[in-house]
Amino acid sequence: MGLHLWAAGSETHPAGITDFLVEASAEADGPVPGYLSAPQNIMDTCLYIFTSGTTGLPKAARISHLKVLQCQGFYQLCGAHQEDVIYLALPLYHMSGSLLGIVGCLGIGATVVLKSKFSAGQFWEDCQQHGVTVFQYIGELCRYLVNQPPNKAEHGHKVRLVVGSGLRPDTWERFVRRFGPLQVLETYGLTEGNVATFNYTGQRGAVGRASWLYKSVVGGGPPLTPVTLPGEPGLLVAPVNQQSPFLGYAGGPELARGKLLKDVFQPGDVFFNTGDLLVCDDQGFLRFHDRTGDTFRWKGENVATTEVAEALEALDFLQEVNVYGVTVPGHEGRAGMAALVLRPPHSLDLVQLYVHVSENLPPYARPRFLRLQESLATTETFKQQKVRMAKEGFDPSA
Repeated sequence: MGLHLWAAGSETHPAGITDFLVEASAEADGPVPGYLSAPQNIMDTCLYIFTSGTTGLPKAARISHLKVLQCQGFYQLCGAHQEDVIYLALPLYHMSGSLLGIVGCLGIGATVVLKSKFSAGQFWEDCQQHGVTVFQYIGELCRYLVNQPPNKAEHGHKVRLVVGSGLRPDTWERFVRRFGPLQVLETYGLTEGNVATFNYTGQRGAVGRASWLYKSVVGGGPPLTPVTLPGEPGLLVAPVNQQSPFLGYAGGPELARGKLLKDVFQPGDVFFNTGDLLVCDDQGFLRFHDRTGDTFRWKGENVATTEVAEALEALDFLQEVNVYGVTVPGHEGRAGMAALVLRPPHSLDLVQLYVHVSENLPPYARPRFLRLQESLATTETFKQQKVRMAKEGFDPSA
């Protein structure tokens, strides 16, 4: 496969694995030559970050020196300053924790409180103890917090700003009502992407506003058509050029296949395919709709898993919901399945569930299967895992 394996430690390693510490100790003690330590170009690869692999296999995204420098300004763009104390419990091997979190804090000279593993039960006590003023979240973390029983530490805290991505409108509402007053700044971006948005106005459920810098489009492939109707879902694409480059992934060029769209609006243009569906409402706010890898077709209609999950999460007896499509023999497309975690001490109310779904979702979007779980599996960045559960399908005899 062309892979070179390295290990570190005193134990004996299998053949073909190089001991990094042995190799390092054999090197000279002098300074590293400049041609090895200094980038020749600001667009050179600085590091690799693996994507989370929520809808496919993880890939090592190339991160340039320019992108690292740009991340220094993240917290300044969010309105944080040097006197802030920023709470960070995200994995440092992903972009949110390392580049936006750590590098962003370095950019403004702020204090960062690092938590090796997020604890919803300990969070507010940590905030009180360390004088936390800013919290960087992934949407699931906020949901964990609002699902916790009340405790004294959640009152009298100094948190004034929470910033991150993936916060669903229902959780946003509950979070601000319970823990406010505070500002929520929802953002959108991808590790390997060349586009990012910030919701500065606090419009709940939005990730930012529409801009001429990027477009939402519809169509099966180039040429694509820009979305013009408010509320119409579209694929978010962004132009690839010298100012907004796409470096791709470590490995062969085939790994970037599908990420670059050519001749989208005119011959010769190149756009980055985010793989995300967004909608623009009548006020110009952008809202995340679904991932193209998560959306499925049933009865000839596209079903957005995020939309279905948000509808179900409005029910008081449901704590977590993960919606995905499963294949049904003899039927085209995929039928909806909802994996549910009940909110203690509630039990499943099928009558209320049926009435709620019938009133709030069109027939084709209503889940055909329910799967009760003690908990839902997530990735390292707290994103719900759908691919594995979709492969497991359903067992009508169970």
